[in-house]
Amino acid sequence: MNLIPLLIVFILFMLNVPIGFALIGGSMTYFLFMSNNMPPQFVLQNFISGIESFPLLAIPFFIFAGVIMNYSGISKRLMHFADLLVGHLPGGLGQVNVVLSALMGGISGSANADAAMQCKILVPEMEKRGFGKAFSAAITAASSALTPVIPPGINLIVYALIASCSVGRMFAAGYLPGLLMTLSLMITVHIISKKRNYGTTRMRAASPVEIGKQALDSLWALLFPFGIVLGLRIGLFTPSEAGAIAVLYCIIVGKFVYKELKKEHIVPIILETVYGTSTVVFIIVAASVFGYYLNWQRIPQTMTTWLLGITQNKYVMLIIFNVVLLVGGMFLEGGALIIILAPLLVPVITQLGVDVIHFGLICIVNIMIGGLTPPFGSMMFTCCGITGCKLEAFIKEVYPFIVALLVSLILITYIPQIALVVPNLIYGAAG
Repeated sequence: MNLIPLLIVFILFMLNVPIGFALIGGSMTYFLFMSNNMPPQFVLQNFISGIESFPLLAIPFFIFAGVIMNYSGISKRLMHFADLLVGHLPGGLGQVNVVLSALMGGISGSANADAAMQCKILVPEMEKRGFGKAFSAAITAASSALTPVIPPGINLIVYALIASCSVGRMFAAGYLPGLLMTLSLMITVHIISKKRNYGTTRMRAASPVEIGKQALDSLWALLFPFGIVLGLRIGLFTPSEAGAIAVLYCIIVGKFVYKELKKEHIVPIILETVYGTSTVVFIIVAASVFGYYLNWQRIPQTMTTWLLGITQNKYVMLIIFNVVLLVGGMFLEGGALIIILAPLLVPVITQLGVDVIHFGLICIVNIMIGGLTPPFGSMMFTCCGITGCKLEAFIKEVYPFIVALLVSLILITYIPQIALVVPNLIYGAAG
């Protein structure tokens, strides 16, 4: 078994080479210099075939839809709705920050996109109201971990494609874990705000009439993720078609309902979509070629045998995988980590009787927590970079939120029904 390409990938990444290029570097080293059984032109064909999957069309479509939503007035309306719901609680704007991320999860689908948006909108306002910069950045980064868990998160789609499971089930599975993580962060904000006397944004709780009016104004955004899941359930469209319908829906809402989508937004929308799509797809292409190397060397099979030799207890194995995923999330971007590790880990958990959908949520929650932590947590760097917060101060403030998310992770890991009850209700019990 030749592990040199794996070592090359690790070295390149530690030298700050982007993960896509690192994967290509390791793959090409193997196929060009170490393997005599595969012609170079075949390797090049695999670069192309890696993106010749129809379901992959869902990714650029949902990215496109999320970008359009950010320019269409949806974010503003959802923030007002979140304020009405939780603005009266201790730490008002901190609570709004968490709830807004939960609501935005069904729209942006990207943790870093959500973090960047809220750093620009909410953090300056939080500082004006007496919240510390480090605390504001920390809660923004922590709440952005909710976004990929709630449908239609891009990582949910990526995992479903790799694990060969239903995208619709993955979407449905994200609701309760996302709600659990939201509640854990809200409780943490409440405790910290009580200790530090952080104020509220509202003198009293909103009346049902006020909430109803704002909910009606935000209805088009709130219905979006549920409409996608419902359409997939009744067979109205495939995941890829759902992405296209989402784009059309967002254009209609932004242009004709809220009337905030303008001609001058077209270029920035296209540029953001191209950048977001190319980043994800390039990693997928690189990982698909790297996957040929892994399968050629039978590394997934060897790893499965080795891990099962350590323990046959699925609960112990889940502890091991949680640690692996958490540590991996500290170093790698979430989508990249899923693409690399899912093909290695899924065969193991299936042999131990762990539901593939349940494990998918475990993976995604783990890597989102990893994205908050040093040394290379992507949401950490996004929030610190935009807000100008010092890394040391951020780390000090973010740890209570990491602990809260870890508690949620433990519950999701060892109570499978948290992830499975909604998809089983919608689609029926699996197999």
